[in-house]
Amino acid sequence: MSEKNRKIVWEELSPDDRLKYEIAEELGLLEKVKNDGWKALTAKETGRIGGMMTRRKRELRQEAS
Repeated sequence: MSEKNRKIVWEELSPDDRLKYEIAEELGLLEKVKNDGWKALTAKETGRIGGMMTRRKRELRQEAS
C-alpha cells in the first residue's frame, strides 16, 4: 500500500512519530501529509517540524531530571 493511502494507526507509531504527527497537526500541515505524504512538505516545513521536535524532547528531558 502506498504511503498516502495508509491509515495512521496511533498505537503502532513510535513516540518520535507520534510527536511528529502532533506537531504537523499544530502547524496545520497534517492534511497535506495525509493527502500527499511527508515528501510533499517543503524543506522549511520539514525543518520547522524537526526543530520543534528537538525543543520538545529537550524540555521533556529537563522536566524528567
